[in-house]
Amino acid sequence: MRGPRSLQLRLALALGGAVLLLWLAAAAITAERLRQEMHAVFDAGLADTAHRILPLVLRGGHDHRDRFTDDAHSDDDDGRFERIQRLPETEDAYSYVVFDPSGRVILSSEDADPAIFPPYTGDGFAQTGDYRFFIDRARRSGPIIAVAEPLSHRDAVARQMAMRLSLPLLAVVPLILLAIFLVVRGSLAPVRHLRDDLGDRGARNLAPLPDRGLPSELTPVVGSINALLTRLNAAFEAERSFAANAAHELRTPVAGAIAQAQRLRVETGDANAAARATEIESTLKRLNNLSEKLMQLARAEGARLRRDSATDLRPILRMVADDFGRLGAESRIDLTLPDHPVPSDLDPDAFGILARNLIENALKHGAPGTPVRVVLDATGILRVINHAPVIPPDDLAQLTDRFARSNGTAEGSGLGLAIVRTIADRADAKLTLHSPAPGLSDGVEVRVNLP
Repeated sequence: MRGPRSLQLRLALALGGAVLLLWLAAAAITAERLRQEMHAVFDAGLADTAHRILPLVLRGGHDHRDRFTDDAHSDDDDGRFERIQRLPETEDAYSYVVFDPSGRVILSSEDADPAIFPPYTGDGFAQTGDYRFFIDRARRSGPIIAVAEPLSHRDAVARQMAMRLSLPLLAVVPLILLAIFLVVRGSLAPVRHLRDDLGDRGARNLAPLPDRGLPSELTPVVGSINALLTRLNAAFEAERSFAANAAHELRTPVAGAIAQAQRLRVETGDANAAARATEIESTLKRLNNLSEKLMQLARAEGARLRRDSATDLRPILRMVADDFGRLGAESRIDLTLPDHPVPSDLDPDAFGILARNLIENALKHGAPGTPVRVVLDATGILRVINHAPVIPPDDLAQLTDRFARSNGTAEGSGLGLAIVRTIADRADAKLTLHSPAPGLSDGVEVRVNLP
């Protein structure tokens, strides 16, 4: 059977079990010592009872006949002893019998049974299976007193004492376990804080972990984790820098190659050469578009996407829509904006990249000549809807992956929705895709709940 996975619970159970076992061991040792002390006290009580009764017997001659006797003299040779009636019953657990030197009973307690008393073999303590005895003799030829105590009485007293001692301890045990749990929980608070700090780390946050207030056992662990985070951050930064720099460096030669292809197309008189120049120009433009997307992706992965102050998103979205209108898509864009500002702390440039990629993707993959609805409501939800064939759910879930396309023959870099997803994830926005679009029989709706 496996133990609990929680370190806190494991420590609490282990410490609680150890304390409980130690307490039981200490209680057992204490009970044994207490039992020994109790037997010593009871033995002392037996001896004290005998020593108190025996002088009464020695003084119980003819002068005290009316107090102890039934007027029947003993037949002893010296005439000193009389047969004395039994004393009234008391509440003591002790029973006693006084014998004369010949072994006859001259005094006994009310509940005494002479048959249970062992024969006299000497002064001191004796014990049978059920009784503990103290036997003493007055002088060498005097009367013999034997005091008996049932062992069951000692056992009952021992149980009662153990119960009275155990009940408070049993009540304290749950409090001890609770105290152990609270102490363990408080001691592991730095571990919980470290866990929470580690949970906040990811591709968007590779800041070093704080090491103040940590136990000495955790300090090396935090140092190793911070070193790993530093190396990861450097690796991610190198990757982003390479993508951004490569894309940036490609722009100038690609732009030059496009210009040369356009000049070749204009200057050549060969129709086939002109057609090839057009194809080259188209390919270079796709390469230029890919480099632009790579730069946007690098910025989305590396830049700070949340600002300290909020900005109205309406002017940014209107400017992006106007840019597409100047490129000839004005008639296809149906822009709907609320009357009141839509504030958000999302970086304006990041929002512009997000909106541009959504609208471009909707125009490119929508049915030709059909409108693309761009709606920003007052709650900060951006929706971009086009008319296109319905995309199966499995394909729809993969559209936000890099270089993924819903149609293998469709033009595009396959990075538009990946850039949108990266911005949404790093800005704590929610991105959802629906196909068919809600309220339509076809199309795709991309919805972004902006921060």
